[in-house]
Amino acid sequence: MSIGTKNRLAQTAALCRAHLRENHRDQLALVEEFIAEIEGAGQSHDPTSWNQFTDAKRSTTEMIQRVDAAFAKWLNP
Repeated sequence: MSIGTKNRLAQTAALCRAHLRENHRDQLALVEEFIAEIEGAGQSHDPTSWNQFTDAKRSTTEMIQRVDAAFAKWLNP
């Protein structure tokens, strides 16, 4: 994996986390739990798992919509 790819994956993770924390401030504890579930914990921690919300076009708008939909589905299974 090239350095550019690692940077892009890190940016994707940071963007998704920031979006959730900002737009769902009233549910911050649940947001943190959702983030931990997506990324994992301990040795299985993988911030690149946010890449599951991206598509071939790398559209930020669509990615954020997918993250919001996943969070809503996670809240109301």
